[in-house]
Amino acid sequence: MDSHMDLIQEQEQAMINIRNKLALLPDLSGCYLMKNREGTIIYVGKAKVLKNRVRSYFTGSHDGKTQRLVADIRDFEYIVTGSNMEALILECNLIKTHQPKYNVLLKDDKTFPYIKITNEAHPRLEVTRRILKDKAKYFGPYPNAFAAQQTKKLLDRMYPLRKCKVMPKEVCLYYHMGQCLAPCEFEVPQQSYDEIKQEISKFLSGGHEEIKKELQRKMEEAAEDLYFERAKELRDQIINIDALMEKQKITMADAKDRDVFGFAVDKGWMCVQILYMRQGKMIERHASVFPFYGEPYNDFMSYVTQYYSENPAMPQEIMLPVEEVIVDEENDVQDEAVDHAEQAGLDDSEQATSEIMSDRVAEEGTAYAVHTTEQSVEQAEAANASEEALTNEQQDAQAESGEQADPSSSAAALQQWLGVKVLIPRRGLKKQMTTMAQDNARVSLDEKFRLIERDEERTSKAAGNLGQAIGLESLERIEAFDNSNIQGTNPVSAMVVFIDGKPARKEYRKYKVRTVEGSDDYGTMREVIRRRYERVVKENLPMPDLIVVDGGKGQISAATDVLENELGLFIPVCGLVKDSKHRTSQLMVGDPAEPVNLARDSQEFYLLQRIQDEVHRFAITFHREQRGKSMITSQLDSIPGIGDKRRKLLLKHFGSLKKIREASVDDFRQLGIGDKLAKQILDALKEE
Repeated sequence: MDSHMDLIQEQEQAMINIRNKLALLPDLSGCYLMKNREGTIIYVGKAKVLKNRVRSYFTGSHDGKTQRLVADIRDFEYIVTGSNMEALILECNLIKTHQPKYNVLLKDDKTFPYIKITNEAHPRLEVTRRILKDKAKYFGPYPNAFAAQQTKKLLDRMYPLRKCKVMPKEVCLYYHMGQCLAPCEFEVPQQSYDEIKQEISKFLSGGHEEIKKELQRKMEEAAEDLYFERAKELRDQIINIDALMEKQKITMADAKDRDVFGFAVDKGWMCVQILYMRQGKMIERHASVFPFYGEPYNDFMSYVTQYYSENPAMPQEIMLPVEEVIVDEENDVQDEAVDHAEQAGLDDSEQATSEIMSDRVAEEGTAYAVHTTEQSVEQAEAANASEEALTNEQQDAQAESGEQADPSSSAAALQQWLGVKVLIPRRGLKKQMTTMAQDNARVSLDEKFRLIERDEERTSKAAGNLGQAIGLESLERIEAFDNSNIQGTNPVSAMVVFIDGKPARKEYRKYKVRTVEGSDDYGTMREVIRRRYERVVKENLPMPDLIVVDGGKGQISAATDVLENELGLFIPVCGLVKDSKHRTSQLMVGDPAEPVNLARDSQEFYLLQRIQDEVHRFAITFHREQRGKSMITSQLDSIPGIGDKRRKLLLKHFGSLKKIREASVDDFRQLGIGDKLAKQILDALKEE
């Protein structure tokens, strides 16, 4: 009770301080940083007018997700910037630095494959997922690694750049195949490299048609000169280019590289959909689904800004939607996709959705027709530009109410920062493209919720049915144990928890076996069960409805004996028996244990398999950690002059035994280790 009152008083005092600071906020653009009671930054935002935007958090009503953010705020800071663009860049940098809890964080979207021409004396082509500021040329992103590798494979056959990472001492097979200039053996002029890089850049930037015509000309010349093998090689290259480019379906005549964005929000979640158009053709789409806590458009722009930060492979044009899609309960596109899938006998609703979207594009005719004229594109751009700006009255109204920044100002700031054309189409061809991205975002988000509902229903039903099969009225919490050792060394045990059929990873526990020596599974089980449930009783932790042990009658009997005779607990214990191939074979329950008949293809049996696999994985991982530590300890401790303090110092500095072994004598001096001892360490480790 006292702690609750202290919390209320703390909140009231924090609000007094916040109100005092609100009165001092300037009428300028900038970024604001919200902090919790520990002083940790939990949210970063930007505003055209700091005074209006920050005040809006502490006045009026908010939806549930924003209330959760506001409830954690105990203080704030702000940084004034000279323009909206500076605020955009600063917000991106602050988010990357502090990783705030309530901000949209780009986690897995930097993993797209790119094709890279390295910036070396003898350049190479490579496929990479890491974007570095190394003056290399990057092209992409590609929809997947296979597409990038196929393109690189084609370019490797067409252009003779070196293929090896380390320069060999003599020419390799690629030189004899005409696919390498062999800089290891011959001097290659810089001009030759410049011409090849220019050709590759032209190809990857949309000039493949010109290159194909040049190959066609060379093929005909070779045929006329009766060099039929060379003509065949050139013909194969032309066929490969056609095959690679044929996979790209939706096209526009201007052959530009574009990223088309759309997004949808529902139930506190956002889906951002990106359509990648390369060389005027749509090659792939990508969806990111994540929770958000701020204003939808602001958080969407935060995602876009992070996406392009430190990304040198820019498209020629970026297209953004004018507003988010709010997902309705009746989702026409998704319903249409489901009906389409049922009629066609498809299992993949995403595939059905893609087909419907493609049908819509085809029906719209001029939107993506190959014969669209350059003039019509320019007219559409002019119409878009004339409609992009909001009126001053609308902007003032937004500022007064503290609402999100208007899309046009955000797009202008992004364009100024990236140096790339950023459009917000409002009609015509490009509006249809952003609408397509919006529709895909809506479908992906709705599909996520349907999958969650189906998964929850399936797992909770499986847990309930399993409880009935072993005679329990309810089965919500399951705790499972597994032991791990190799010939009795480093014995450990692990426990995993499943609640309503789902893993609760925060409640997993690891145990170093203390009282048992050697390979004694029964003794280990008794110790771990005793330690776990003594603590459960002492600290009044949640009791499981079922305990699962890895093994048969012996393990069940050992666990039951400790629970009932030592701790006075009567918790059902079951064992999972494996077959000769180490797969879950059957469930045994009771004392004496008897098998329970479960269909091998049932959800209940699948749940038991997941539990057994998860606890085994967790135990094995822990055992490997302990075994690795003991091996390092024994190897270093066996060296004269290395005690506990120096062993820890070496491991902290070098990070691993492998890196210590690879170090030089000079590397040890900064640790205060002399050359003589350093040489002894290296000699001892290299012998092992």
